[in-house]
Amino acid sequence: MIWLRNQVDADATRGKRFGSRPGVTAQFLSARTIARFEGQLVSSLWNYRQSFVEEKGKAVKIIVNSKKTNSHSESAGCNFRSSVFRARPLAFLGLSLLLCAFPSMAQSPQTPPAPASGSGLPDAPTVKPQQPDQELPGNISGTIVDPSGATVAGARIVLSRDDNSPKQEVLSGDDGQFSFANVAPGPFQITVTSELFTTQKTPGVLHPGEILVLPQIVFALATEITQVQVVVPRFEIAEEELKVEEKQRVFGVIPNFYVSYIPNAAPLASKQKFELAWRSTIDPVNFVITGVVAGVQQTTNTPSGYGQGAQGYAKRYGASYADLVTGTFLGGAILPSLLKQDPRYFYKGTGSVRSRVLYALANSVICKGDNGHWQPNYSSILGSLAAGGISNLYYPPQNRDGATLTVENTLIGIGETAATNLLQEFVIRKLTPNAPHPQTTSP
Repeated sequence: MIWLRNQVDADATRGKRFGSRPGVTAQFLSARTIARFEGQLVSSLWNYRQSFVEEKGKAVKIIVNSKKTNSHSESAGCNFRSSVFRARPLAFLGLSLLLCAFPSMAQSPQTPPAPASGSGLPDAPTVKPQQPDQELPGNISGTIVDPSGATVAGARIVLSRDDNSPKQEVLSGDDGQFSFANVAPGPFQITVTSELFTTQKTPGVLHPGEILVLPQIVFALATEITQVQVVVPRFEIAEEELKVEEKQRVFGVIPNFYVSYIPNAAPLASKQKFELAWRSTIDPVNFVITGVVAGVQQTTNTPSGYGQGAQGYAKRYGASYADLVTGTFLGGAILPSLLKQDPRYFYKGTGSVRSRVLYALANSVICKGDNGHWQPNYSSILGSLAAGGISNLYYPPQNRDGATLTVENTLIGIGETAATNLLQEFVIRKLTPNAPHPQTTSP
């Protein structure tokens, strides 16, 4: 019995070692153990039989040598029967074990199969994994100072990483110090910002479990570069240019206000156009010139309707000055303001003589607009027509020729303007001492 129990335990141990299923193992071990037991039982019975045969042979020999044959035969038969009876308990024991083994094999519980591991080895006991050293968090700290070495409080410190993890932000304390706790190991970057200072960036690498103290982060004063573009209003630029033009006088005496020696001069505002017209009509020299013109008319008796004498001269002087005023204001202020045109002549001064002559002649019928583009000189032409029509109101009736005289005067005015432009381009510039030096930019 002890041997049988030991065999069962040994078979069960081998079954567990090789990962057999519990139900199948029980059946397999029970059958194998019983088979071994049967073999052992048969072997024992066989050995017992052999010993019995040997004893019988000895008995036979004794019978042969002895003459008491019958008595020995009966003794041997009794011995055999007694041996069989002695072996009967052992046979019953074997049969009982066989009958007990078969029900246990039939009633062995079928335990569901355990999931087989990839390696085919039995499952190892579950052990809670420990955190490796390379994942241990660390701490980062440092101090923020300004260029003088004083600590900077309230600076904004941002800790960023390359693994797209959330950024961490803190503010430096009153002592300029900051700290980040439980920081995962690996590369990082510290970005420090504050008013009046430039942004500072400090990269680094934190090792597992390290308490890293960064060197002092020194701020630099922010050198803000501010580009200020001063744009002077066009009105102010034109005002300065207009003051220069009002000093332009031929021989230093005769007004030369309606000429700009700056090709890209700023356009005049309406107010400035009227100021220039007013300044030109009230100039003392123009009063003298008007008197000279009236004297010539007095001498030639034109217009004849005014007569002679002081009264005739006064009428001629008044008519000439009226022509000056109406022509200057209509062609140099009113219409240019309405039509957005510049009444001035822009001196060219460069190029071939031919190009300059053509330019001067063309400017009798074209002008520069306030937008800087060339366009027909509607202001001058319409101003001449309007001034001629107004002159019919104060000229003597016998000297009025209606529309014909007005058109003739307009055409004459265009011719006079062309001749004046030629003088401006080639002669008057040299006779104007206060004129600015001509610029090379083409008008």
